[in-house]
Amino acid sequence: MSDHLIFLTGKLAKISLEKVLSDISSQHNFTYDVMDIGVNVAALATIDIIMKKVGAEVMQKATKIVIPGRCRGDIEELSKYFKKTCVRGPEELKDIPSFLGLQGKDLDLSKYDTKIIGEITEAPNMKIEQIVQQAKRYKDDGADIIDIGCLPSTKFPHLTDSIKELKRLGYMVSVDSLNTDDLIQGSKAGADFLLSLQEETIWVMNEVDSIPVIIPDHPREEKKFYKLIEQLIKNDKPFIADSILEPINFGFTDSLVRYQNLRKEFPAIEIMIGIGNITELTHADTAGMNAILFGIASELDINYALCTQVSEHCNKAIIEGNFARRIMHTTKQYNMPPKDISNKLLNLHERKPFPYSTEELKEMWGNVKDKNYRIYVNNEGIHVFNKKAFYTEKDATELYQYLDIKNDDGHAYYLGMELAKAQIAFQLGKRYDQDEMLKWGCSVDVSDEDIMRFKTAGHTMRKMKTKKEDRK
Repeated sequence: MSDHLIFLTGKLAKISLEKVLSDISSQHNFTYDVMDIGVNVAALATIDIIMKKVGAEVMQKATKIVIPGRCRGDIEELSKYFKKTCVRGPEELKDIPSFLGLQGKDLDLSKYDTKIIGEITEAPNMKIEQIVQQAKRYKDDGADIIDIGCLPSTKFPHLTDSIKELKRLGYMVSVDSLNTDDLIQGSKAGADFLLSLQEETIWVMNEVDSIPVIIPDHPREEKKFYKLIEQLIKNDKPFIADSILEPINFGFTDSLVRYQNLRKEFPAIEIMIGIGNITELTHADTAGMNAILFGIASELDINYALCTQVSEHCNKAIIEGNFARRIMHTTKQYNMPPKDISNKLLNLHERKPFPYSTEELKEMWGNVKDKNYRIYVNNEGIHVFNKKAFYTEKDATELYQYLDIKNDDGHAYYLGMELAKAQIAFQLGKRYDQDEMLKWGCSVDVSDEDIMRFKTAGHTMRKMKTKKEDRK
């Protein structure tokens, strides 16, 4: 038996929604009805409004009820009211086909293979309380292990106390130092891992219980490094091997080959990759770098990634790595490319930034019966229209001359704010939705409260203008 879906919408979107559904219903094997909630703009509807205007008895035929994507409120409460499963649809009609095709097929992003080591590089110059605060931020962003970085020729009198406090709070901890005394002290304080040992310092393993990361004396000395690894395997010593990722134009490509060779030579050992030589030393946005580097880690079954956030342009490296490793794990499990999985690493661009053509927007304009301005963006520019006129410009400042906002400071402010967002979206090729915040992937931490406050402010200013017009 096929599903019978009832779509709730506003007056302005009803005709367009019916057209979209008529084109795709046979492909997806479902029947449907489109029901007008009783409001002009679906985005202004709430769960409370729906329950006031739509009786539960009219939903008897429905197997599922789809409400507008921007409709706010407790959807569980609505499901109880109708005694039917209710779901939020997409925010744009153009996304309805994708929405229907993905129902019941959400991919699981809760799992990952590569553990993230987040390095606190300035730990000797920080108080214990500051180290703990930064550790918490790193953990919240996705770090599994907190690395305490020691600095050359810098005293670290509170190293032991810092590690003990982190361990007391339940963190996995590593210590990173070129000084073997620091490593031994850190291990005795409870550190789980030591970064990093070479052939001449491997003796530290006999003094401590921590698991060491071993590195070659020189990155290109593969055979010598392999001998060290073979000796550790023979002696049944736990370790993690790191071939050293070198900066671009200083051996980067060759170092990738060495990681591949290391995995082929030793299929069962644990391997770490430090990504800072790429993210820190390349002035480009790091989300794409992390996607590629964690993709390499996924292909080579690399167990750990050391992430640093020293340079200001790298201040999201850990959270980007967190999403990158989950995306790569999922695509590996499903045997698919890392495409159409998540928008978290699309910070500057979008998968489908412009859902409507100018012709479709002008068709939409024909159904507008009020003076409120609608704003849309596509590759031809920024479009602003109400019942009186339709304007298109590539520079948002050019639109000011057309707008009827005399003696209305609130609406002028609202339109200025919205058009500034629209300008950014047009220039970068981002998705713009009126009354919505622009989305910046995982680069901007936006809470549900922030989103709701932003929406409410926009709706309030629009309603104020409508009330003024009604009084006139």
